[in-house]
Amino acid sequence: MDSYTEKFNKSITNTFFNKLPLKEQEFITQKAQEYRFSHQELLQIINIARDLEMWDEPRVSEIFQEHPSRKVAFAKLKKKYEELRNKPNSYENFQLKNIPKEQKFTFKTEAKDGFGLGLCPVASEKTRCCNLLTLDAVESCGFDCSYCSIQSFYNQNTITFDANFKDKLLNLQLDPNKTYHIGTGQASDSLMFGNREGILDALFEFARKNPNVILEFKTKSDNISYLLENDVPKNILCTWSLNTPTIIQNEEHLTASLDKRIAAARKVADKGVKVGFHFHPIVEYVGYLDEYQEVYNQLILQFKPSEVALVSFGTLTFIKPVIKQLREREFRSKITQIPHEDASGKTSYPQATKIEMFSHAYNSFQEWQKGEDRVFFYLCMEPHELWAKTFGYQYATNNDFEHAMLSAYCKKTGQEYLI
Repeated sequence: MDSYTEKFNKSITNTFFNKLPLKEQEFITQKAQEYRFSHQELLQIINIARDLEMWDEPRVSEIFQEHPSRKVAFAKLKKKYEELRNKPNSYENFQLKNIPKEQKFTFKTEAKDGFGLGLCPVASEKTRCCNLLTLDAVESCGFDCSYCSIQSFYNQNTITFDANFKDKLLNLQLDPNKTYHIGTGQASDSLMFGNREGILDALFEFARKNPNVILEFKTKSDNISYLLENDVPKNILCTWSLNTPTIIQNEEHLTASLDKRIAAARKVADKGVKVGFHFHPIVEYVGYLDEYQEVYNQLILQFKPSEVALVSFGTLTFIKPVIKQLREREFRSKITQIPHEDASGKTSYPQATKIEMFSHAYNSFQEWQKGEDRVFFYLCMEPHELWAKTFGYQYATNNDFEHAMLSAYCKKTGQEYLI
C-alpha cells in the first residue's frame, strides 16, 4: 500500500463514502489516485457526490472534467456542483427513493425530568421572533418531512409521551394577569396522535383552567375527530401547516394531502374554532409562485377572514446537524438543493428570493388585511429588515411583535389581552 492509498483510506473514514453507489466509490477512488486530492478536497468531493445522489442530479462521475492540474479539476467540479445547486429546482422528473408507504414507529411512555415548557428553540435576537412558548407534549413526529429539524434532535422511530404530563400541566403556575401564547407543534405534530395517553384531554383542561393562555395546535394531519366530538375552549387555535401539492408529494412524506388539510380546517372552523395557516417553508422551484397562488386562492375562497386568526410565512433554513442527518439517509430530496447564504448563523435562500416569495404571498391575501376582521400576518424566523421589504412595515423589537400578535389573537378569540 503506497503512502497516498493509506492517506486516502484515512480521509474517507467517518464520511459518507461507503454510502455512495459502488460506481461512484470506484470513480472517486480512481480520481483520487490520479490527482492526489488533499484531505479537505476529498471530504468536499464525497459530500458533493452524496448531495447529487440525494438530489437525483447527474453524478460526480458524469460531471467530472479532466484537467492536468489537480486544483483546476477540483475547481471545475465545484463550479458544476454549484451550478446544479443554484439552478431553479424542478420536480418534473424527480424520482422518490426509499420513502415509507405508511407510518411505522414505536410508542413509549416514560416519566421524564422537567416539563418541556420553554422558549421557541429557534428564538433569536438576530431575527424577529414572536416569543412563542413551546410545550413538548410529545417528542418526535410520525411524519417524515425532508426539511424538518426534529429529526436532528429525536429518534424518528420512537414517539415518546411523558407519563406525568397531565399532572405537570395542571400544576403549572402561570401569572393570571398576563396573556401567554403556547404552541404544542414544535417537537411533534399537535394532532396526528389524537388523544393518545390523554394528551388532548389534559391540554383542553389546561386551556379551560387558564383562560389567559392562547393554546395553539399546529398540524399537517386531518386527525380532527377529538375536536369535532368535544367542546373546544375558545382560547384554543387550530393551525395548519400548508404547502403545494408538489412539495407535499415529494418532501412532506406521510402527511395529509393539501385537500385533506384544508377540509379539516374547514370542519373545525365550521364548529366555531379559530383557525390559522402556516406557509413554512415556502420552497422555490420551477413554477412555484403559480402553484402557491392556487393554494392562497383556495383559502380565500373557502374561509372568511373572521374565521382565521393568523397566516405566517417562512422558508427553508438549515443548521449543519440537519444537513448531516439528511446526507445520512438513504433517500432522495431536493430540499437542500438551494443557494446557501448565511442567515443569522444558519443557511437559507438569498434575500432577493425571500423578498420575491414573501411579497408574493403577502400581496395575495390583500382581502384579509382590511377591516375589523383582518387576519394577523407575520414572518417566522426572518431578519428584522425583511419585514419592511415584503410587508411594508416592521416591528422595532420582539416584544412589539409579540404585543401586536397577542392583541390580534385575543380580539379574534374574544379574550381580554393582559399585558
